[in-house]
Amino acid sequence: MVELRLGPLLRYVDGSSATVWVEAGRPCTAEVRCAEGGGGSAGTFEIHGHHYALVPVTGLTPGTSTSYEVLLDGERVWPLPDSPFPPSVIRSPAADETLRVAFGSCRWAAPALGQKDPAGPDALDALATRVASAPEAERPDVLLLLGDQVYADETSEATRDWLAGRRDLDEAPGAQVADYEEYTHLYYESWLDPEVRWLLSTVPSCMIFDDHDVIDDWNTSASWLTETRATAWWRDRVLGGLMSYWVHQHLGNLSPAELAKDEVYAAVRSAAEGTEVLREHCARADADAAHARWSYRRDFGRTRLLMVDSRAARVLTEGERDMLGAGEWEWLRAQALDAPGSYDHLLIGTSLPWLLPHMIHDLESWDAALADGVRGARWARFGEWLRRALDLEHWAAFPPSFDALADLIAEAGSGPDAPATICVLSGDVHHAYVAEPGWPGGEAAPDAHVVQLTCSPVHNSVPLSIKVVFRFGWTPPGRAIGRLLARHGRRARPAVDWRRTGGPWFGNQLMTLTLRGREARLRLEQAGPPRNAEGEGQGGRGGLLTTVEETRLSGPGS
Repeated sequence: MVELRLGPLLRYVDGSSATVWVEAGRPCTAEVRCAEGGGGSAGTFEIHGHHYALVPVTGLTPGTSTSYEVLLDGERVWPLPDSPFPPSVIRSPAADETLRVAFGSCRWAAPALGQKDPAGPDALDALATRVASAPEAERPDVLLLLGDQVYADETSEATRDWLAGRRDLDEAPGAQVADYEEYTHLYYESWLDPEVRWLLSTVPSCMIFDDHDVIDDWNTSASWLTETRATAWWRDRVLGGLMSYWVHQHLGNLSPAELAKDEVYAAVRSAAEGTEVLREHCARADADAAHARWSYRRDFGRTRLLMVDSRAARVLTEGERDMLGAGEWEWLRAQALDAPGSYDHLLIGTSLPWLLPHMIHDLESWDAALADGVRGARWARFGEWLRRALDLEHWAAFPPSFDALADLIAEAGSGPDAPATICVLSGDVHHAYVAEPGWPGGEAAPDAHVVQLTCSPVHNSVPLSIKVVFRFGWTPPGRAIGRLLARHGRRARPAVDWRRTGGPWFGNQLMTLTLRGREARLRLEQAGPPRNAEGEGQGGRGGLLTTVEETRLSGPGS
């Protein structure tokens, strides 16, 4: 019998089709059979001795839900024997249904059952527990994971022990992962968590990377990249990161139609062993950001999601720094402005927040000016040091890009066919908040309600420094300090101003957007310890999600 090593992950779903991702123990044919009809099969492809399949599922009926099973070479491998969870289902949405979009970022893998969890209850474990306990009740229609799905540079004790059995951890990169095989171990550690494994089998997911999926501060500056590329270990590390991302995350983001046109996917599948094909593709992508597009678009009825690569698509040359290259901007603009009036809500997913606390925004903008030489060579060296020391590499650190995104949002959100809302969805900063921009003078203000929705971590630590600095950054004294820094950096005011309208909230958490027609509602939930019927704490992995904030973004009463 062929082993199911990882998965299944339910990835793309529309009214009549879906894709299901699996890793098998050896070459085989993977098949998905749906209880209410429909299904599909695909042969595995091989990368570095691992065998994967992305199974296209067809014959689904819009507005219905069907349980499914997975077979490898004709033998059923999912659901697992004696599984405590309900059957995994594929729910095919109808075009006019309510859409629930849950999102967050930054997830350390939860430790094994019975071990102390220093980060506290995992929000994905808690979501899985709630969905499993009431499978017919409300659940997300899609889960957006906005970066740091795995931590290549902050490994667990168990992973460090495993790495020590492979190589000498006294040699670089030490206890960080070094290559593709070690990346696969991170995905096993994260996605074999029983609750998360079941959740990802029954709730469709969309993903994008951030820096820790490869390394902290990935592509923060041109000098950082030059220095890192000069190390002996970096090439295997970055290629392992990009290749494993392509296999485990990127493929499932694409629709069946996009997969059918993907030349790299076709070449990998047709090769006897696809490692060299994929390695060459990722090497070219690392050398030239324009070679590969990791950004993508998904349409959910009258909601459009544009997931933006704000990490690998950067232009890093000082004096020309841009969060997105020219081709990425053209793509983003074309998708945002395509078919005006065809969507009621525009979601822009970017791992890094567009709107930050004012003091931090001005600090990053000031630092970018210093590093670019506006105050001379000595200040430029200080600016580069500070950028790396404090992780100053959000949209604010690319001021022309910040303004360009503001202009695009205003254009997409204006006119008689404007959507009701434009929501920028982000993570990264290990807390949650809501911010709303305003356009100076109001002349260029869009008709859509524009909000920055930031939510992280799903499961990670929240240092005291983050709590103090991010709280202070919103205050009038913090804003005054930021303005002084901006003046020293000879920075003009940004294209928009903004205010915080919710938060900050600290803890392991998820946000959920509920979209129906032109109405949009937002809920923030935090994971706490599980409780018994008497309200007392009890053991177990799945915590309890508690609503912290609920508000209406558009529609009656907003």
